[in-house]
Amino acid sequence: MVDHRSSGHRTPAPVEPSVAPATRNPYADFLRAFSLLVVIMWHWCFTILVWNDEGPYATSPLGFTSGLWIFTWLLQVMPVFFGIGAYVHLKAWERAAARGERIWHFALRQARSLVLPSALLLLTWLVLGVIVGVVFDVGWIGRAVLMVVSPLWFVAAYSLFVVLMPVTVWLHRRYDSVVLVVMGGLAVVVDLLRFRYQVPGIEWANMIFVWGFAFQLGYFYERFTGLGQVQARADGSIDWSQQTPKARQTAVMFTLAGLFALIGLVFSGLYPGSMVGVPGELSNMAPPTVCIIALTIFQFGIAELIRPSVVRALQHGGLFSRVTKVFTLFALPLFLFHTTGMALSRAIEWTVLGSRTEIITPTLGWWLLRPLAVVGPLLCTLPVIYLFVWLNKRHLARRGRS
Repeated sequence: MVDHRSSGHRTPAPVEPSVAPATRNPYADFLRAFSLLVVIMWHWCFTILVWNDEGPYATSPLGFTSGLWIFTWLLQVMPVFFGIGAYVHLKAWERAAARGERIWHFALRQARSLVLPSALLLLTWLVLGVIVGVVFDVGWIGRAVLMVVSPLWFVAAYSLFVVLMPVTVWLHRRYDSVVLVVMGGLAVVVDLLRFRYQVPGIEWANMIFVWGFAFQLGYFYERFTGLGQVQARADGSIDWSQQTPKARQTAVMFTLAGLFALIGLVFSGLYPGSMVGVPGELSNMAPPTVCIIALTIFQFGIAELIRPSVVRALQHGGLFSRVTKVFTLFALPLFLFHTTGMALSRAIEWTVLGSRTEIITPTLGWWLLRPLAVVGPLLCTLPVIYLFVWLNKRHLARRGRS
């Protein structure tokens, strides 16, 4: 039995059994880093930036190539990040609660670590935009700044759910899976009011219900995977590649349920097939539709099906493991600054080669050069990260002396 009165105190009782709190799930870290990497690679490789008389604008190859939208069912991985992030924060909270930290303090501390660098980045670009706009009298700078900072919507939405952890953890422990049903049902109602009755502005409510569903689903991760029952070895380590037959069966069920839901929704003609925004088309992402809930269920199933193989590869200690460890360390700063690096790279390219080097319609040569498209943005992003880390260290050093 769970003592629900503990949800407001320092040491809440977990719903399901937990592995040793001192251990950290390497697959969860992999999924978080991999999700951000996919987003970064997508922006660097598949964003078509074009300069016209009104300045820069972005488009997507999905708008020019038939059938490619199906790949977004695997490559739109923000639902996985929200879900696995909730699991990681929940485990971190359990460790913090054991030390006596209150959940509101924990949630605000976690959110602050995300919001502060994002706010600094946003402020920097706003100031630069105002200066460039005033000094050089260019009207397109506002659009350019918006393109650079637009991925920060994700940080804002994610940070909101981190702040709301005291509420969502209480709901999870009080009502369990009923919360998921209500979140999913409310997302359906919002879409109904949006598409059937054209209620203005109602679609933005799904920023809470859809992403809240993905975040809340993460609280069930140990139960879903069976990892809550995994026992530590004699040396205290955990075999994270273990997978029970029930867990695999559940993963297959999630995968098929999400897949069939996506097929039904998309081919009903009510929703676009792409899970990312395509210029000139209705978007499943801005704001999110119930398709993203189906996508969340589908991708959770896929992630669990491949977990044993990925964990064994991580434990092998080869190139894959080493690259994953390096990227995991820099995943968040790379995500925050990757559009800044991309903007610097394009500015250099357009200054040297002219502003009309980017094609509008993808050709075979354009597709073949996609692996090389990461070079310029990466080389321009790394110095920005280094500058940020250096400034942050100086700030901490000054605080330490004061």
